[in-house]
Amino acid sequence: MKKSILVIDDDAVACEFLQEALARDGYEVQTMTSAKEALKLELSQFALLMSDIRMPEMDGLQFLDQVHKKWPDLPVILMTAYGSLDTTMEALSLGAWDYISKPFSPNDCRKIVKKVLDVRELRERRLKLDSPEEKSETKLIGSSAAMVEFYKQIARIADSPASVLIEGESGTGKELTARSLHSMSSRRAKPFVVVHCGAIPDNLLESELFGYEKGSFTGAHQQHIGLLASAEGGTVFLDEITEMSTALQGKFLRFMQNGEIRRIGSHDVQNVAVRVVAAANKNIDEEVQAGRFRMDLLHRFIVRLRVPPLREHKEDIPLLVESLLKKFGYTKARISEKAMELMIAYHWPGNVREIENVLQQTLLLSPFELILPENLPDKLRQQKEKGEETAPSDFSPLEAVEREKILQILKETSWNQSKAAQILDIDRKTLRMKIQRYDLSEEK
Repeated sequence: MKKSILVIDDDAVACEFLQEALARDGYEVQTMTSAKEALKLELSQFALLMSDIRMPEMDGLQFLDQVHKKWPDLPVILMTAYGSLDTTMEALSLGAWDYISKPFSPNDCRKIVKKVLDVRELRERRLKLDSPEEKSETKLIGSSAAMVEFYKQIARIADSPASVLIEGESGTGKELTARSLHSMSSRRAKPFVVVHCGAIPDNLLESELFGYEKGSFTGAHQQHIGLLASAEGGTVFLDEITEMSTALQGKFLRFMQNGEIRRIGSHDVQNVAVRVVAAANKNIDEEVQAGRFRMDLLHRFIVRLRVPPLREHKEDIPLLVESLLKKFGYTKARISEKAMELMIAYHWPGNVREIENVLQQTLLLSPFELILPENLPDKLRQQKEKGEETAPSDFSPLEAVEREKILQILKETSWNQSKAAQILDIDRKTLRMKIQRYDLSEEK
């Protein structure tokens, strides 16, 4: 079904220009020359509104204010040939989803429309999928091919009792992955117990895991059940398992082999049914070769999952930023296109945790709810000087991400343009234009 767009501009030539530009991407476009008359329509029938700001009778800002009061979730893009920071700020504060200055090219217009509609679609999809209990819960974010494949892996093994080793760089979301495995399994009503192996001294970690009897050592004033037993029927998550000593690894290996635990100071053996999920931010194969991690314990983990680093799915950064702004309570905050391009171009060695830190810092220091390039930390703004650009010189970072995604889908479909266009949710004509624009060929 075609998406409907309403364009409002007192200049009939501008209306005709936008109608022709957007129709090329398969949109159904209706035009009007009066904002006051447009308000008489049932505007919820449209997927998007585009309105000029300077118009007689009722200007675009007044129109936006009325639309936002009656249809708060309906996206509106404002257009003007008289752009200023004050106008931009007022537009965004009134609820505009984006803002574009005239004159603009057909390609610029189509790009901004697609971006806004994609964001709206993702929001609606999450509202449908999220249950009320889960809305406040932090989740893995991303709709890229890399993340979708990762979600598939999680879904395939979630309800299995198999032990899982989650590998990935710091800040990629290994604990979130473990929680997803637990919440998607039949164990979700049972405990999810987190053990930070790197934060607990080794002599205490054994007693915390297995428990101890009263009087078994100095300070043991009462019996302690232990984290493994407290997770009965559920999942125990061992974060930074590579920090566990090889001696304790041997004791834990016995537990993974037969499910038996014995509290320190006790002769009784207890059987515990618990799923083991662990995370490693070091290269575990190198740790095995160096003798710091037992190979036999590694082999007890049936499944090894690798969380993709953020630099491998940069196309998810806009969606991730949107989610984090909502999480931090900045629901009206917006990021300019240039600032977003800097964020996409940066290599993010700290992954999602680093992007959270940068956003929090920027939001606290920025005097406005519109984040501009100058509001971002120096390391993002100075990356061109340091030679850290990741995008081809002929394209902006946003275009480079789109180019990479199109090329990936074309390869996956063996260059079947009909299938690729269907997956990318664009028509074949648009795909051919993009192939030509990005100089793509089967040999590349």
